[in-house]
Amino acid sequence: MTRNNYPLRLQSSLLEQVRRLAEKEATSVNQFINVAVAEKLSAMEVASYFRERAKRANVPEALALVDRLGTEPPRPGDELEPDGTNGSERPQVSSGKTRSRRLSTAATERKPRPR
Repeated sequence: MTRNNYPLRLQSSLLEQVRRLAEKEATSVNQFINVAVAEKLSAMEVASYFRERAKRANVPEALALVDRLGTEPPRPGDELEPDGTNGSERPQVSSGKTRSRRLSTAATERKPRPR
């Protein structure tokens, strides 16, 4: 790994927060800033990836998948509560909702099933 020096000017308040958090995490200020920059870059690249991936989406195929009914009963832990929620704060989407509502919430509300 090549290391480069870069003179970084931080506002006093930011530097103080970085110092405090770095000490709390038992790491150096330099390492803390390196990790923070890496996390930011990763988040930006992921967002870019999903924007590009969305351009290739086949919406009719995705809607057909969302509309497909399963024939198996829910696996343990996947059952809905009587109020239509899964026990979390966000209510599950019922079959009475519109297709676009189901599609827009499907990615944010579904969790992968353990195999």
